[in-house]
Amino acid sequence: MGNKKYEPLLEPFELPNGVLLKNRVIMAPMTNYSSNPDGTVSDDEVNYYIRRSKGVSMVITACTYVTANGQGFHGEFAGHTDEMIPSLSHLATSIKAQGAKAILQIFHGGRQVPVDIAPNGDVVSASNIPYEAEGKPVPRALTEEEVEGIIHDFGETTRRAIEAGYDGVEIHGANTYLIQQFFSPHSNRRTDRFGGSLEKRMTFPLAVVDEVQRVVKEYANSPFIVGYRFSPEEPDTPGITMSDTLVLLDELANKNLDYLHVSLMDFWSTPNRGVVDTRSRIEIIQESVGNRVPVIGVGSIYSAEDARIALTSGIPLIGLGRELLIDPDWVQKVEQGHEEEIVTKLNINNQQELVMPTPLWNRILKNPGWVPGV
Repeated sequence: MGNKKYEPLLEPFELPNGVLLKNRVIMAPMTNYSSNPDGTVSDDEVNYYIRRSKGVSMVITACTYVTANGQGFHGEFAGHTDEMIPSLSHLATSIKAQGAKAILQIFHGGRQVPVDIAPNGDVVSASNIPYEAEGKPVPRALTEEEVEGIIHDFGETTRRAIEAGYDGVEIHGANTYLIQQFFSPHSNRRTDRFGGSLEKRMTFPLAVVDEVQRVVKEYANSPFIVGYRFSPEEPDTPGITMSDTLVLLDELANKNLDYLHVSLMDFWSTPNRGVVDTRSRIEIIQESVGNRVPVIGVGSIYSAEDARIALTSGIPLIGLGRELLIDPDWVQKVEQGHEEEIVTKLNINNQQELVMPTPLWNRILKNPGWVPGV
């Protein structure tokens, strides 16, 4: 080692299934609105990922929909038919060529699907409760048979991810999409086996995990990563509380997943309700399940020092989202001992150098508070 200082961010990490990550830094999933209208991955999107895949140990893609009625927004790439396998493969190959593991995030938008995207305008969810925001449609409650079909579809998209050469999938159970809609007492008012009590509201999320793992066992010829992303709380009343989430995480930690991924805007944010605890959500989660499953933390981490301090929470892996938009060379600068050169504010003249697709760039410019410096 000579006089080179020890760098915890660059330590390798072995996932439960034996896959070795070269360092502790993950590219978090971020929507880029830049796929082709037919659901295939665009060249601009592929180049955007290539630019950001060279330093991190693992890249989690933007979400891809598993069912035709699950597309959450325009410019999202698809994984719901076998015709999409070449497109999915193009992205996986491009990420892996840079030295990072490629993880496909799989989801269904549920009641967040815009009416103009939903086939025949048929927006579906756990129940017929609209999202609390202006202009949101009243969704149709899925039948039990349809719920079973969507569980199957998560498995089918996992099979496609395996065939396309991904290293794993992340089940997107966060950010108010369908899996979270089934877990939430706000959006799930069902009285069948998929709703009612907290235990019954966990039926759909846990069934998706079981189906994905069944497919992995059947189709994967080498260790295949399965992770699960979750949002710890909801602002709605009734809504998911921190105590609800700890019950879900306890169940998920028994599922032999390779990681759990917290969706937070601020890594050190504290619970709003459900627990009497002044610690950060991440510390509570780590104490609860961190000894059984690795946890990825994320949220407003910009400098290398921010990330090192985040590791003191006990979690082993750090997700970088907005920071990799601002500085795609973040990890390389840490590796080279040039962390003082890390850029933490977006330069609005740098779209070309940052290889940022125009739809994403325009979104950032319209939402200046989302990325520092705009």
